[in-house]
Amino acid sequence: MLKHPTLDQLNALGLYGMAKAFTDIANGGEVKDLEPYDWLALLLDRETTWRREKRLTARLRIAKLRQSASVEDVDYKTPRGLDRALFQTLTQGDWIDAHDNVALIGPSGVGKSWLACAIGQKACRDNRSVLYHRWPRLCEEFALTRGDGRYARILKSLGRTELLILDDFGLEPLDANARHDLLEILEERYGRRSTIVTSQLPIPSWHAVIGDPTYADAILDRLIHNAHRIELTGESLRRTKTKQPKSA
Repeated sequence: MLKHPTLDQLNALGLYGMAKAFTDIANGGEVKDLEPYDWLALLLDRETTWRREKRLTARLRIAKLRQSASVEDVDYKTPRGLDRALFQTLTQGDWIDAHDNVALIGPSGVGKSWLACAIGQKACRDNRSVLYHRWPRLCEEFALTRGDGRYARILKSLGRTELLILDDFGLEPLDANARHDLLEILEERYGRRSTIVTSQLPIPSWHAVIGDPTYADAILDRLIHNAHRIELTGESLRRTKTKQPKSA
């Protein structure tokens, strides 16, 4: 095992990427072939890469994305009405800087959650904070934490994350508490942060699902008026894959 005062100093300073590169290069016998400036540049490059990967790992752990998805793997061939130009524009993230929203609409199985998670993963790679929640489970979580001190903390966390993904909205009508919680979330985020909402229901049906007309108007005004809309159609991709013959 390599022992060197420089290695000890690098570790003491928390430059673990440089320390690993120092060890790898020394053990590989590359030292004699490198000019001093090349040696330093390589160490700095390894440190930068190490920090970037560590930061991404942390952001993905916090985001808790439901699907392991990436924008590079999006299927544009299967007919489901996915606007390639619009989706690729969204992956660049300018809409997040502008604090816009995204509504991903379509029947079950057409890939809404996967696409939302792909955008979320790209946002993590772009060093943005992301949180994923299924709306039904989030409602349950709010119900459990209401009044015990955690409610305000969760609401604050939802309000400050740069990209919030609310998946499976509208599976059942909202009760009074759910309406209140959703409005509080959107009020905290409006004009400051961005939200992705996925739903099987077309947007005109959201008003009825929310229930109370006053709340519905307030919620939709904060969520939809600046939302980029992706409306998918077609057969469930799960059923399509099931029908495909197994490869030899």
